Amino acid sequence: MSTLTAAPALTPAAYVPPSAQFRRRMIWLGSCALLMVLGGVYLKFKPWMLFTDFHHLVRLGGEMLPPNLAMLWHKPALFKTIGETVAMSFLGTLLGGAVAFVLAFFASRNTAPHRLLRAFTRLGFGLERATPNFVVLLVLFIAFGYGPFAAMLALALGSVGLFGKLFADAIEQADPGPCESVASVGATRLQVIRYAIIPQILPSVVANSFYAFDVNLRAAIALGVYGGGGIGFELQLAMKVLRYPDVLALILFIIVLITGMERVSDFVRRRLIQSSESLK
Repeated sequence: MSTLTAAPALTPAAYVPPSAQFRRRMIWLGSCALLMVLGGVYLKFKPWMLFTDFHHLVRLGGEMLPPNLAMLWHKPALFKTIGETVAMSFLGTLLGGAVAFVLAFFASRNTAPHRLLRAFTRLGFGLERATPNFVVLLVLFIAFGYGPFAAMLALALGSVGLFGKLFADAIEQADPGPCESVASVGATRLQVIRYAIIPQILPSVVANSFYAFDVNLRAAIALGVYGGGGIGFELQLAMKVLRYPDVLALILFIIVLITGMERVSDFVRRRLIQSSESLK
């Protein structure tokens, strides 16, 4: 016969009355609401303007319609700007990812040659992430002039900080068992990294790379508005001359471009991950 065991009684310190839990939750909710109100007051947020000035949005929407979709075949140079945007994001992601992949091994606890080198590399990643791409672009404009090349370098530098942290965290989370097995047969540090660590982090590297490509594609459009070239520059030019039907058409092109590149990225990522898993 099975014996029934009584559940351990809650100690007085662990027991919290429902009323006390409710008060704690209300305090947290009240604090969050108060912070939101103070933030709105500091930013001079006026919610009633969403209704009193809504007619401006209606007027702007009327000026944008219908979108000038004919510019897609009446302006062949538009395809060149789309290609520049995709090239900027792709090359920036590729260059930044390659540099960050190497530096990530110096920023990981289990692969860094020295803890001071690890701390210095981590600090560099943090400082780079804290610097906006627009600020980097302004500095590169001085060195290389306006155009897509400076924007591509700005995206590459931004990708180093993003990739570096993601790759370093993936390396630190690698299973130490395969590393110890490879090292036990006399493998060098580089051989341990090549045959034990890289196969474990490869799916994470692939997934993060395509994620960063999606982010850089949107950033390339934003940098183009400030002189980086590409379709973002065409959007900014159409807004300057108040050609709102062209603006709406370019926005629709951008939506189609980003959606299409996301589908292509998802397809390629799935194929690469399936190929890597089949080789294990």
